[in-house]
Formats: sequence, C-alpha cells, structure tokens
Amino acid sequence: MQDEQEITQQESLAIIQSMINKAKSRFSENGHLYLFWGWLVLICNVSQFVLLHFMHSSRHYMVWFVCWAAVIYQMFYFSKKRRLKTVRTYTDEIIKYVWIVFLVNIILVTIVFGQVLGEKYYLMMGPVMFVIYAVPTFLSGVILRFKPLIIGGCSCWLIAIAALFIEGDYQLLLVSVAMIFAWIIPGYLLRERFKKSNT
Repeated sequence: MQDEQEITQQESLAIIQSMINKAKSRFSENGHLYLFWGWLVLICNVSQFVLLHFMHSSRHYMVWFVCWAAVIYQMFYFSKKRRLKTVRTYTDEIIKYVWIVFLVNIILVTIVFGQVLGEKYYLMMGPVMFVIYAVPTFLSGVILRFKPLIIGGCSCWLIAIAALFIEGDYQLLLVSVAMIFAWIIPGYLLRERFKKSNT
C-alpha cells in the first residue's frame, strides 16, 4: 500500500512538472515580436543614419514615426493571442509588465531628452538607450531561462560603455548592433525552440 502511494506521489510530481513545462512552452515565444521589433528598430536606425550622415536631412528623426503603427499592430497581435490562449500563466503576466515598463521608459526618456537637449538629443541618448534596452531583454531571459536573451541584455550594457567612446551619429549604428544581439538572434532561436516544442 505504501509502495503504491509512493508511486502515486511520483506520478503526481511528474504530472505537475509536465504541466509546468507545457505552460513554459505555451508562453515560449515564437520569437515573433523580438524579430518584428528587432528588424524594425534596425531598419529605422540605418535609415536615420543614412538620412543624417549622407543626405544631411533635418527631418531624419521622422523615420521613427512608423513605430506608432507598429505599436498599434502589437496591440492587435496581443489581443488576438489573448483570445486564442486558454491558459494564462504567471510568467506571461510578469513578462508583459516588464515590457510595459520598458515602453514607458523609452517614451519618457525620449520626451525628456528632447526637451532638455533639443534637436541634438539623439547624439547624447545612445548610452542611456542601450541601458534601457538591456533591462527588459536581460529580465525576459532570466524569467524564461533563455540564455540568448540574457547574453543579449549583457551585450547592450557592453555596447552602452562602447558608445561613450564613439562620437555623434555613429552611435546610431551601435543601436543596429545591439538589436542583432539583443532581439534578432534570440528571436530566431526562440522561433526554432517554439517549432521544436510544438512538433
């Protein structure tokens, strides 16, 4: 009777562990938003650099207005994902609020730097932006136990230090490098993990 009880307890633990793993794989990002935002920010950065450095456009910053359309797309994406999802995990909630905090910080820092520094704000805010990019990336990696995101977050901190030694508009190119390591590479790896866990 005792042996049967022990087997039952072991089976129960196995079931619980299985449920936890399934919950993780359900959240297990297909990497879509990391890739979406990674490529979007990279393209906007390169476009701004070209407009600023080669074409000397005074409206180089306008390329970033496309991000408002991207935010609207993301809202629809989350809404659709929420409708299709039957179970919402605590991990999902934590990740959601980590990225909400990131978005609020990006908006506030952009507004504050724009007001204080005027048109040249983009030349000064590079290192700050890298530090901000690092936080949600690193935390998401820790929460998901996904090393590429952790490494991506750490790479943003290293790039923030490197940005201190690079002048002017060339800092924009560092953002593209940060996107590759922080969001694009982890995004493709998350997509592969998602495919494997769902086949």
